[in-house]
Amino acid sequence: MISPRKMKFYGLRDIDSIPQLDSISEDQRFAIKVISSVLPFRVNNYVIEELINWNRVPDDPIFQLTFMQKDMLSENQFGRMADALRNGIQTEELNKTVEEIRLELNPHPAGQMTLNVPRHNGKIVRGVQHKYRETVLIFPSSGQTCHSYCTFCFRWAQFVGMNDLKFATDESKSFQEYLIARKDVTDVLITGGDPMIMSAKNLAAYIEPFLEPEFEHIQNIRIGTKSVAYWPYRFVTDKDADDVLRLFEKIVRSGKHLAVMGHYNHWRELSTDVAQEATRRIRSTGAQIRTQSPLIKHVNDDPEVWSRMWMEQVKLGCIPYYFFIERNTGAKEYFSVPLYKTYEIYREAYKNVSGLGRTVKGPSMSALPGKVSIEGISEFNGEKVFVLTLLQARNPEWVKRPFFAEYSEKATWLSDLRPAFGKDKFFYQDELNQMIRESDGRSYLHTDEDVELYANTELDADD
Repeated sequence: MISPRKMKFYGLRDIDSIPQLDSISEDQRFAIKVISSVLPFRVNNYVIEELINWNRVPDDPIFQLTFMQKDMLSENQFGRMADALRNGIQTEELNKTVEEIRLELNPHPAGQMTLNVPRHNGKIVRGVQHKYRETVLIFPSSGQTCHSYCTFCFRWAQFVGMNDLKFATDESKSFQEYLIARKDVTDVLITGGDPMIMSAKNLAAYIEPFLEPEFEHIQNIRIGTKSVAYWPYRFVTDKDADDVLRLFEKIVRSGKHLAVMGHYNHWRELSTDVAQEATRRIRSTGAQIRTQSPLIKHVNDDPEVWSRMWMEQVKLGCIPYYFFIERNTGAKEYFSVPLYKTYEIYREAYKNVSGLGRTVKGPSMSALPGKVSIEGISEFNGEKVFVLTLLQARNPEWVKRPFFAEYSEKATWLSDLRPAFGKDKFFYQDELNQMIRESDGRSYLHTDEDVELYANTELDADD
């Protein structure tokens, strides 16, 4: 029997009131405050009390996943911010320093604010991203926060008050009009933030319209959420937990497929009784849980962590779905792993699970052209190369066409790779460049060199 739990949040102003932090040094606590003044910090009592092993701090993976570390900013950035806090500079000047550093961290790299934002009847559709033909992402305005924040989060700019860099639907429901008109869309992904921060009533307001006849072409409804790991009580003992499950049952009874896209970064997030009960209750509605995570240095950069996590997920009836590569934003330098090493970790973990765990796809970079997967490292005519394919693409014709990049032990993202065999561009580049020219990006892309630079600063929305 799982006892109800009252949620308590801790933010930047509450750091000194977290009793468990008494075990770390004053310098470490100050570093947390410095970084949390730039990147978003939020953690709840469940994560603190149930998931973090405080005897292993600061090396504990869940501590690294939720508490800021000094090296998440460059030495220069940390020094500027630390000096500002120590010297007690005025709020306006402090905010200027914070904003300057945030903009240095690539808050919404190329594509999300231009290529992915659709128009309908000549107007921008607010709070929607449409990158792949079949799938549309919806960002509910009331779901733009989380039960706790991940330190690696690629959507960190959503949470720091930079409103011009924030995705959220408006109240006009123009996204519904857009979807009614797009009969080629089969999947909607409700994302955030975390939509499971919303009440059951608000969540239903976004989802139930898709059960009506005019949305017959929408076959699959996905909900992207970290709540299964950070606050599984959402599905067990929260006051409207049963209402959420009844909504899930209603979706499934309507004939739609419901997939809860569970963000699990470490097997420990599956280890508690309440986390396992949450998966059982979700699955009892007929919904599936598909799991995904990036490879994160200091958190899960060990094949044994991945193989154990996938085996635990399969045991609980979840479906391992995506093995992502950490994106080029925020504390990227702290968390990223070279691509060759990423592939080695994936392969080692993959070969140590049964076929039921080998549903996981990757290692995948959600980059400007699409989801670029490292299929292998090989050698042709004496040249060592990465073998790549696109699992998803802006043009479906690009999908699963093998292409090759020069091998590099320094590369951590697609933009670090160069075409192999003396070629000057990847096969999709000319068409991608044309898409960029035809997008809203044309207002500041004046030359072919501008377009090439834009196309090589990879990052896009998730699927």
